[in-house]
Amino acid sequence: MRMMVGCLRKALVLQVRFTLSASPTRQSLRFLLHHLYPFSSISLLGNHSHSLCSVSFQILLFETPDKPNSVLAFFNSHGFSKSQISKIVKSLPRLLASDPDKTLLPKLQFFYSKGASRPDVTKIVVSTPGILYRSLENQIIPSFNFFKDFLQSDEMAITVIKRFSRILLFDLHTYVASNINALQEFGVPKSNIAGLLMNRPMAFMVRPNLFRENLEEVKKMGFNPSQMKFVIAIHAMRAMGKSTWERKIDVYKRWGWSEEEIRLAFIKLPRCMTHSEDKIMATMDFFVNKMGRESSLIARRPLLISLSLEKRIIPRYSVIQVLLSKGLIKNDTSLVVLFESTEKMFLRKFVNGFKEEAPQLMKLYQEKINLSKKQDCLQEGSGDC
Repeated sequence: MRMMVGCLRKALVLQVRFTLSASPTRQSLRFLLHHLYPFSSISLLGNHSHSLCSVSFQILLFETPDKPNSVLAFFNSHGFSKSQISKIVKSLPRLLASDPDKTLLPKLQFFYSKGASRPDVTKIVVSTPGILYRSLENQIIPSFNFFKDFLQSDEMAITVIKRFSRILLFDLHTYVASNINALQEFGVPKSNIAGLLMNRPMAFMVRPNLFRENLEEVKKMGFNPSQMKFVIAIHAMRAMGKSTWERKIDVYKRWGWSEEEIRLAFIKLPRCMTHSEDKIMATMDFFVNKMGRESSLIARRPLLISLSLEKRIIPRYSVIQVLLSKGLIKNDTSLVVLFESTEKMFLRKFVNGFKEEAPQLMKLYQEKINLSKKQDCLQEGSGDC
């Protein structure tokens, strides 16, 4: 019955066929159920059995479980967890047919030799298992050297790869090198290009002609190529498609922002366009409808859009409501003072400053903060909530 599950789910991605002269042995069944089955929908077929499923994309022939077991043992010995090994094998089942010493180990050793830690290497491989099937000499080393030469550091090159390990699968000269050249032609300082590359390497993975169009557009908006905001704006535009960009423009317009206000807000804080439509709507609704503030005020202070509702705005507003109800502050207190001030400054001015008049404020504020943390914990699925 267990062998039928993959077919019933129509999710067979790999069949592992043991070419045994007799029925599958207890050893092979144990191998299947305890190692392969958790990773993928895999069927064990004897010489005389019929195919259990009509869909089969790849067939690997194993006379014994020794080779797949050696691959699993290899990953285990290098600190990969069961769930990580599962993800790798699901993504690239043919790795089970690899020779760990010849195919897998040299890649890991290369990353170790460049200063990557075991957790670093684990993260790289789990996110992009295909790296293990790329040529070390012809793909991985030249790509690494490209980043090292530009950034002048092994550590920085590893940072790029950790951020977006799939970048090692592409022809860097077609994408990254061409787009770096374009940035330099526009007058972007090398240090700013390096900052973008290390923090947002995926921003470079676009056809050069489209990338240049983005550069032209950002420059026309009023961004100075010599400033860091220029490359941040490039990332903001590259982080979404044109239709998504236009939908976010429409969201701001629904709150009465003009195109000029949107442009100026984007120049002040490019990341105001990277938030989800739901996040923008919820934050604007809170400030305008809940607090009764003018929409144009938020347009002039786009950082307010980027603040967390649950972690900052709501906990602080709960304190302000108590102070307003007791007549301890006026309703015209600046949103900048209320929400953009540091934690230390807010507590000193609005919590500790009213200990005698409203001693419950610290408890109320902490309860709201703890509620936010618990919600985050539940969303992450942690058992320690």
